[in-house]
Amino acid sequence: MNKRFFTSESVTEGHPDKICDQIADAILDDIMSKDPMGRVACEVAVTTGLVLVLGEISTDCYVDIPKIARNTIKEIGYTRAKYGFDGDTCAVITSIDEQSPDIALGVNQALEIKKGLSTEEYETIGAGDQGMMFGFACDETPELMPMPIALAHELTRRLAYVRKNDILPYIRPDGKSQVTVEYQDDRPVRVDTVVISTQHGSEVDHDTIERDIIEHVIKAVIPADLLDDNTKYYINPTGRFVVGGPQGDSGLTGRKIIVDTYGGYGRHGGGSFSGKDPTKVDRSANYAARYVAKNIIAAGLAKKCEVQLAYAIGVAHPVSILVDTFGTGKVTDDVLVDLVKRNFDLRPAAIINNLDLRRPIYRQVAAYGHFGRPDLNLPWEKTDKAGILLEQAKSMI
Repeated sequence: MNKRFFTSESVTEGHPDKICDQIADAILDDIMSKDPMGRVACEVAVTTGLVLVLGEISTDCYVDIPKIARNTIKEIGYTRAKYGFDGDTCAVITSIDEQSPDIALGVNQALEIKKGLSTEEYETIGAGDQGMMFGFACDETPELMPMPIALAHELTRRLAYVRKNDILPYIRPDGKSQVTVEYQDDRPVRVDTVVISTQHGSEVDHDTIERDIIEHVIKAVIPADLLDDNTKYYINPTGRFVVGGPQGDSGLTGRKIIVDTYGGYGRHGGGSFSGKDPTKVDRSANYAARYVAKNIIAAGLAKKCEVQLAYAIGVAHPVSILVDTFGTGKVTDDVLVDLVKRNFDLRPAAIINNLDLRRPIYRQVAAYGHFGRPDLNLPWEKTDKAGILLEQAKSMI
C-alpha cells in the first residue's frame, strides 16, 4: 500500500490579502455591470487604517472607488476599529491610469487579423498577455476538486458562517484553515491534521475557542468517517489571535493564488485573477482550462486531469495545449489533446463569449476559491461537454 499525505490551506474573507482581492473584484463587477467592454487591471493594498487602489482602468462609466472599497470592507465584517479595521473611518487612496496603448494594440486586434491570416470574429482580440495557465480536476469530491482544498474552503466558509450568525459571536473576520489528508494508493481515506487560526475577541479564553471550533466548525464540516482518534487538531496554536486583519498584517491582491485555485495539488502559471477583466488570459484562460479539465473528468476519461494553455500577447490562438492525466486516462493524453482542440475554442474572445464573462460575477469568487463552488452557478464549472467528449473518445480508441 502506497501512503502519502497532502496539505492545502484556505483563508477567510477577512484575511488581509483576501480583503484586497474582494475590493479589486468589486470594482471590476461595478464596471462590468455598466460597461462590459471596460478594461480593468486593478490592484489593492491594505494596512492599518489605509486602503490603496491602483492600476489601469479604461472605461466610459463612472465608478465610485472609495465607496465600493468601504462597502466591501463593511460587508466582510470590519465595522469597528477594535476589530483592527473599520470601513467607515479608514483612508482610501486611489491612483488609476488608463490601459497602456501598447498593450491595447494587441488586445484590440489579434496578430492573426493584422497579418491578414484570418477575418474570424473570435480573432478580433488577442491575448492580453503572455503566460501559461493551468486547469485541474479529479474525482476525489463531487465538485471534482482535490479533497484537501475542498475541505479547507468549507472550514473557512463555516468560520464566516458561525461569526455572521452569532453562533460564535466572539469570532472576528480574519482567519485561516489547513487540512492534511492521508492518501492510500492515491485515494483519500482520512483527515490526518486540521489547523484553524481565527481572530477573536479579547474576552474569550483559548480553551473555549478550541472546544467551540472543534464542535461548531470542524465536526460540522468534515464527514465523521474521515475523522478518527488519531486526527490531530491545532486551534490557534500561538494561543492568542486578537490583533488581525490589516492591523496585524498588510494585504495585497494576488497573494493567495494557490488558495484561489487547487491548494497546490495542481501546477500554477503564477498569474493572479482578481481585479482583471476577462481579456486578461490570467483570468479567462485559467477558467477555460478548468472547464476543459472538469469535462474530461466528468466524462469518465480520467481520474485526474491537468490542462495547460499558453499564450503570446496579442495572439488569439494558444501557442500550446497540454493534457496530463498522470497515468489515469482511459485514452492517451495525445487523444485528449485532439478532443480538446475539436470541442473547445480557446481563443480569448471565444472563451469570453462561450463562458459569458463580460458580466459582474467576480466578487463572489474572490474568497473561498474560484473553482469547485457548488454554492454558485459558475459557467466554467459546467460539464456540458462531457457527453460529446465520451462519444468522440470511443470512436478514437
